[in-house]
Order: sequence, then C-alpha cells, then structure tokens
Amino acid sequence: MANSASGHGHVHHWETSVAPLLIVGGVLFLVVFGFIGWFSYNSAMLAIVSAGLGTPLLIAGIAKWTGEALTHKPLVEGLSPIALPLFIISEVFIFLSIFAGYWTMRLSAGADWPPAGTPTDMNLVLPIIMTVILVTSSLTYHVAEVKLEQNDQAGFRSWVLISIVLGVVFLGCTVYEYSHLLHMKFTPSTNAYSSAFYSITGFHASHVLVGIGVFLTILLAAMKGLTNKYLTFCAGLYWHFVDIVWFFVASQVYYW
Repeated sequence: MANSASGHGHVHHWETSVAPLLIVGGVLFLVVFGFIGWFSYNSAMLAIVSAGLGTPLLIAGIAKWTGEALTHKPLVEGLSPIALPLFIISEVFIFLSIFAGYWTMRLSAGADWPPAGTPTDMNLVLPIIMTVILVTSSLTYHVAEVKLEQNDQAGFRSWVLISIVLGVVFLGCTVYEYSHLLHMKFTPSTNAYSSAFYSITGFHASHVLVGIGVFLTILLAAMKGLTNKYLTFCAGLYWHFVDIVWFFVASQVYYW
C-alpha cells in the first residue's frame, strides 16, 4: 500500500481538526436555513443564499477532514472503524424520525392518499433504475476495497472512479425527477405528500452528495500515492448505509 496517514507521523492530530465545525456550519446553512427559508417564509432568495453559503462550507469541511485522515497521525490508531458505526446509529434515528412523521401522516390520511394535487402519473420505473445504480455502486466500491487490500493502486483508483460516476448518475436521476415534477407544478408546498417527498428524497440525496465528496477526496489523494485503509473502510461503510436507506425511501415514498 502507498503512503498512509500512520506513516507520516505529523505532530498535530486529526482529532483536533476544525473540519467538523465547517461541516456543521454547511449543514446548518444548507439544510436548516435553506428549508426554513423555503417552507416557512416561502423565500426563494433566502433558500438560495443559504445554499450558496452552506454548499462551499460543507464541501470544504469534507475535503479537509478526509484530507487530514490521509496525512495526519491519528490520536488512537484504528478507532474510526468503531466510531463510525456509532455515527451511523445516530443517522438511523434521524431517518427514523423523518419516516415516523411520514407514516403518521400517511396512516392518518387513509383512503384520501395521495392528496389532491399529486400527479397521477408518477414515474415508478425511475426509482427501480436508481436502486440498481446505487446497489451497483456499492458493489464497485467493494471491489475497490479488495483492490486496495491487494495493493493494486491502479485498480483501486479505477473502481473508486466508477463508484463516483454511479453516484453522480444517481443524483442526476434525482435532479431529472425534480425538474419533471416541478414542471408539472408539483412543488414542496403543493400538499402534505409533496413536502414529505422532497424532504425525504432530498435528505437522502444530501447523504449521497457527502459520500461522493468523500470518494472524490480519496481518489484525488490516491492519485498522489496517499491511501488509508481506515478511511477507505469507513467511506465504504457509510456508502453501504446510504444504499440500505434508499430501499426504505423508495419503498415507502414511491410505492406505498
């Protein structure tokens, strides 16, 4: 394997990074203020400004944190494979709270679902295609991990790149679907279902975007000869989690 974080022996440690603060700031502007601006105040300008501030902060935080994982000596070696599952558990509860709200609304509506204003010809084929794309991306990233274990740097870079492309295609499908639905006047404020639809699928898409950002940082570092087995493993674990969540998103939001 090429140079790793543990081999550099930098004096400062990854655990003292300001990158998490940048990520939290990005999420705060992009998700919290953006949603408040759009849903509570119906202000497209506030949503755009929030997204403009939050997006670069989020990207910078992800790039800095993953970059430090490749170049800084960890305070405790091998802690990340234990710590990340704890983070994923917290993510599970966030998604569960969102789904619980949707289930309550859906069951309360009974036969009056979907509410008036929902297109009668929702595309139910596209979610299947998106599922295939996302599952395939998990498989390709697993191959990349195997290539890294075999010290096949060229193969590792190639399969990570393929995983990134598949993730971008998945997001492209989301953008295409949003564009089509918005053209049909099905907006986040159309009815209760539209608010839930855009919130749940958008929240999942934001996780896909974060995963792509991590993959991209890993790929760029690998092109310079820097790899880290812990970061590679954790990125894959996160991506597989996002993959599994999509099954719940697709089955509940599109087919129930």
